[in-house]
Amino acid sequence: MIAFEACGLVKTYGTQRALDGFTLRVAAGEITGLAGRNGAGKTTFVEVVAGLVRPEAGRVRVCGMDALARPRAARSLIGVCPQETALYPAATVAEHLRLFGALAGLRGTALRRAVDDIAERMDLTDIAGKPAGLLSGGQRKRTQAATALIAERPLLLLDEPTVGADPATRAQLLAVVADRAAAGAAIVYTTHYLPELAELNATIAVAQAGRIVARGTQAELSLERVNALLVAGGPEREDGDGAVAA
Repeated sequence: MIAFEACGLVKTYGTQRALDGFTLRVAAGEITGLAGRNGAGKTTFVEVVAGLVRPEAGRVRVCGMDALARPRAARSLIGVCPQETALYPAATVAEHLRLFGALAGLRGTALRRAVDDIAERMDLTDIAGKPAGLLSGGQRKRTQAATALIAERPLLLLDEPTVGADPATRAQLLAVVADRAAAGAAIVYTTHYLPELAELNATIAVAQAGRIVARGTQAELSLERVNALLVAGGPEREDGDGAVAA
């Protein structure tokens, strides 16, 4: 079942077209690794789906809901981990988790259980009372990821969540991401580190110049071929939708 669909997205900044017909579909329980060079449109795509940026054209559907027509309602279905760390320096780890859990609609016992669970999974229990401004880089990464993962939302957008992360943080995050997919979430995972996609058994989408130029499973589209596309800067050949045929 298709849980998420973005079709024909166009977004322009001045004379620069950040998205140029960007199309991507992700099924429930599927992890899609979104790869591409810097400037390929990955972060702009995440911002559009999250309701932070309005496209000039195209459509976005989350669990059948028109996310562009109903952005506030759609946000309740989406968990977002942005590329840049966005934590409140004076707020503790636990306060961040309670805040984002409450924003996701969790209350009372359900909120407490969710906070305790994600804190344990992301190795945050022992630093739950520590202000974010005093955290190490790895601790900040784990805390930010935990704010996106605390609620079991049907769509997760993770924008390069392991950049700068230590091996332990990376392993913990990948394990939780895999569990969320196993529970039925559709996940878009942007990364420059292709081995992570193999660990997650992710399908692959390659973005270039604001559109998807290759899409398939790892059997159909090997990591070696993906790397070749990224290095070469263009698809070998295109099908009718502008994506390399698998």
